[in-house]
Amino acid sequence: MRNGLRWVLGCVVAALVLGAPVALYRAQYIQAKRFREVEPGRLYRSGQMTAAGFREAVDRYGIKTVVNLQHEEPDPLLPDHWLGKGQVRESELCAQLGVRYRLLTPDILPPGNQLDWEPPAVKQWRDLLDDESNYPVLLHCKAGLHRTGRLTAIYRMEYRGWSPGEALRELRANGYGYVAASEGDEFVIQFVQNYKPRSKAERLASGGAAGVAEGAVGGPRP
Repeated sequence: MRNGLRWVLGCVVAALVLGAPVALYRAQYIQAKRFREVEPGRLYRSGQMTAAGFREAVDRYGIKTVVNLQHEEPDPLLPDHWLGKGQVRESELCAQLGVRYRLLTPDILPPGNQLDWEPPAVKQWRDLLDDESNYPVLLHCKAGLHRTGRLTAIYRMEYRGWSPGEALRELRANGYGYVAASEGDEFVIQFVQNYKPRSKAERLASGGAAGVAEGAVGGPRP
């Protein structure tokens, strides 16, 4: 009897010791879903967060514009917390928080993967970034890896003068693997490698700043 009680108590202690860190990790992972700072006060990225994680990010970083890249979830239902209690539409939550909500869709991969054709989402993304009133911006998709990584790479090259190699290294460092995770991976790499930032005249014509591409801010380059 005494040995049995010790065994039960041992199992309880082990569950507490091992379970607590796992529960904490899951809570933080689902709540904040790969939230990362791309450039302080300018651009942040993530996967699909919970409503609680969303509120925390907006409050802590002063987010003014949220960009959702999920064509399959144009207005996702967010669970209140990581345990899934309660739900609210992302656009409704943005309205409650006084934040702009934008959907960029469809995916930036064009039919047939033609490199000489620029996806509409790329121009829409640049137009949004050209408007200073949109900052700080939070960019997200479902996982916060591929679609988010592509448009983050464009931001780096277009507005911070990064080379395609630097943008690709950061993209991979944030979870975009060398092994293809989708049929479009190879095209995405080629698209980033072949991306040509606009000239000063083109940026001015679009309402953007003339010298932003020469800036050296935005964190250390990979």
